[in-house]
Amino acid sequence: MERPWFASYPAGVPHEINPAEFTSIPDVMKQTVARYADRDAFINMGKAITYQELDQLSTAFAAYLQQTLRLSRGARVGIMMPNLLQYPVALFGILKAGMVVVNINPLYTPRELEHQLKDSGAEAIVIVANFAHTLDKCIGKTAVKHVIVSQIGDMLDFPKRQLVNAVIKYIKKMVPAYNLPGAVSFNHALADGRAQTLAPVNLTLDDLAFLQYTGGTTGVAKGAMLTHRNIVANMQQAHAWIGGVVADGRELIVTALPLYHIFSLTANGMIFTKIGATNLLITNPRDIPGFIKELGKYPVTAITGVNTLFNALVNHPDFLKLDFSSWKLTLGGGMAVQQPVADKWKKVTGVTLVEAYGLTETSPAAMINPMTLREYNGMIGLPVPSTDAQIRGEDGSVQPPGSAGELFIKGPQVMKGYWQRADETAKVIGADGYLATGDVAIMSPTGFFRIADRKKDMVLVSGFNVYPNEVEDVVARHPGVLEVACVGVPDDKSGEAVKIFVVRKDPTLTEAALIAYCREQLTNYKVPRKVEFRDALPKSNVGKILRRELRDHQ
Repeated sequence: MERPWFASYPAGVPHEINPAEFTSIPDVMKQTVARYADRDAFINMGKAITYQELDQLSTAFAAYLQQTLRLSRGARVGIMMPNLLQYPVALFGILKAGMVVVNINPLYTPRELEHQLKDSGAEAIVIVANFAHTLDKCIGKTAVKHVIVSQIGDMLDFPKRQLVNAVIKYIKKMVPAYNLPGAVSFNHALADGRAQTLAPVNLTLDDLAFLQYTGGTTGVAKGAMLTHRNIVANMQQAHAWIGGVVADGRELIVTALPLYHIFSLTANGMIFTKIGATNLLITNPRDIPGFIKELGKYPVTAITGVNTLFNALVNHPDFLKLDFSSWKLTLGGGMAVQQPVADKWKKVTGVTLVEAYGLTETSPAAMINPMTLREYNGMIGLPVPSTDAQIRGEDGSVQPPGSAGELFIKGPQVMKGYWQRADETAKVIGADGYLATGDVAIMSPTGFFRIADRKKDMVLVSGFNVYPNEVEDVVARHPGVLEVACVGVPDDKSGEAVKIFVVRKDPTLTEAALIAYCREQLTNYKVPRKVEFRDALPKSNVGKILRRELRDHQ
């Protein structure tokens, strides 16, 4: 096939990468540790751990899983925590033990958590105490046998560790009561693991590394099976792309997006550890003043984020006071970057906000704009090395440049499929290996791509997917609701917000009561921000509610 994007590639970027250069994710990390043993790998709350310390801690955790818990190779282990030093220790430990990481949003409700644990078949979970009460409410309905609980400050030095944990639990009262008999502390697990010997695990690129959950088009959360090959390839693809801007062993990247999200997981947690960078973990990026204060303490060189995060930063007066002389790379993804935000970012920091595109199913990077871009261009970029892209019409035919159609992606970063859902896999990955993205795009004659519209009904709230079917399912359970339809509407802060149209069964049902009900059942970003009551909803001739008609008449 023709690949017009190659002509637009920045100088020095190879057209192809070789995943076989490594055997697994732990093999990549092993080589990084050998080169940058004494360099800080992660920093959080003022505490740093070096690559050598990360290696030792993750090996101890792997030994605990393998030797003490006797979990088998391929066992699924959940991680449910925000950005803390415990996260990379648990993550690389699970992978070293030959097991599969199941990333879980800490803000999930019991219903959401139960589904993910049951669907993945997770046998163990590492969870922060603040969210253990959620697990308490659903663990009995899952296959989870082992619970490892961590306090927020567990990886900090004495006496800060005790102080932070005490303040969070007793003063801020951020740890609701829970009852999880047999649960062990994270630090106990590490101590136990240090006394064990990790048996060698000969991983291959075809082994499963992650079950990364996504809703697809159905609203039923499905586990995208990401292999070691998928992640290793994406590390190499992105490294090749940014190699002309970043220097191995010299970068400090701000990790504000949660590591359980595929964007931050790969872009920060994987790609930047591959090059021996330091990850500055931000536990609560919603605390913008506190976040900015942290930024001022370190020689930042790179940051990834979503449009809403960049917008919040450039509109805060304290951010304008920072020294940006060391900053050189800003990567935006997860949701569309808005032109006014990109322009203001460049004016304030002097760094171009470079947009990238990807999906959970592509590990995630599929396209990135050149790092040499001087101004935001409204494009999602060029396909990364070893990646093919096509625009296809409704009949499946490949469309020429300038024509709109569904975007299809093929490359070593494309997932193996959906966990235990061959039927859903077949809907998105064809016999030719191309992944149907569900996004409508246009390719320019020079190979740059632009997203024109979303084929899916998915709502994108601050970079997080919200699936209308799920919201509708929850709302429909309210006894006062007769019919409901969910759509996304433009929102200045989050890009999009969830709006529901409701036909009432109970005429006394109020917007406040319905939203309060949703808050009990849904993670915050999925909760409707707007409710419109109607006498009837538009429907097709077969009775299907027409979401698009509702969306188009806002």
